[in-house]
Amino acid sequence: MKILVIGASGTVGSAVVAALTERHEVVRAGREHGGHRVDITRDDSVEAMFKAVGQVDAIVSTTGSLFFGPLTSMRPADFNVGLQDKLLGQVRVALLGQHVLCDGGSITLTTGIVAEEPIRQGVNATAVNASLEGFVRAAAIELPRGLRINAVSPTMLTESKDVYGPFFPGFESVPAARVAQAYVRSVEGPQTGRIYRIWQ
Repeated sequence: MKILVIGASGTVGSAVVAALTERHEVVRAGREHGGHRVDITRDDSVEAMFKAVGQVDAIVSTTGSLFFGPLTSMRPADFNVGLQDKLLGQVRVALLGQHVLCDGGSITLTTGIVAEEPIRQGVNATAVNASLEGFVRAAAIELPRGLRINAVSPTMLTESKDVYGPFFPGFESVPAARVAQAYVRSVEGPQTGRIYRIWQ
């Protein structure tokens, strides 16, 4: 299969690329790295990427920015960061990407454990991730041509524990290589409308 991985140079994206490369043709894209540059907050940038890449069998998105900060000082513009980037950005990838997928192709988005397990200073992250999961479940019943859509919801990555550990007290971490297997399952398996929770 020809698989487009957006966010391919990140911790999760790199692990996904490594897990898929042996069996598939993997096309890498990202904001600053990869064979194709893309800004998922802009229609024209996403459309240009899809035009350059051409038809694919699967699209994987492992990217998206969020705002972290206390609710008491949060402004609407702060909250909008995650709405425009991780939420609408990944929705944009799905909406525009469906048209470049081969029949039976798949889309895999990325959410996170905070969709169901809120953390302090993570209001934006919880709202965005929960919204993405709702989008996936609803989109799955409307996609034509046998297209599928799923999301992967990882907990804190072992590789990121030194940075994010204080925000996740008592949470077990998981290695990126294990998280990557959920993306493989989404791409190569038959399921749709699923949220693959990799939490321990």
